[in-house]
Amino acid sequence: MTPVTTEVTTATVDDLDDLADVAARTFPLACPPSATAENIASFVAAHLGAERFADYLADPDRSVLVAREEGRVSGYAMLIRGVVDDADVQRAVTARPAVELSKMYVSPDAHGGGVARALMTAAIDRARNMGSASVWLGVNQENRRAQKFYSKHGFLITGTKTFRLGEGIENDYVMTLRL
Repeated sequence: MTPVTTEVTTATVDDLDDLADVAARTFPLACPPSATAENIASFVAAHLGAERFADYLADPDRSVLVAREEGRVSGYAMLIRGVVDDADVQRAVTARPAVELSKMYVSPDAHGGGVARALMTAAIDRARNMGSASVWLGVNQENRRAQKFYSKHGFLITGTKTFRLGEGIENDYVMTLRL
């Protein structure tokens, strides 16, 4: 059996529907069990539709990467230049300039196949190319699988922050990687 090759490229407008589809299927998997279906649906509708991805692609401070296996979109990552205006994040992210790894999701049927590793490698390379001294992200404190993955790539927990999910407030770790 021939191994499947993952190709990571910059997303284009031709990817909008696929990005929205992968986002809608994968975002709920990263949410803690306490998150309500209504709050998850509200977030997906507000932030992960094709129209929002079109906005993200047009934003010069964002970079959206897409992973493909045999031409099929199997995951994506989004980088945003800077550090949000949140005191907790400002304290946690000390190496500047910084880039946020805002989103990174892989379809469940592609888990374990190297897609996430390929996306992370491409995201870190892109952050370097953006002139960043560090990459930071927020990850739910209950999402141990993601924390383990980020730790394997050199990210360290440097603080905490909150994340609004619909009407709910979730607790995240801030993890950073110095480049």
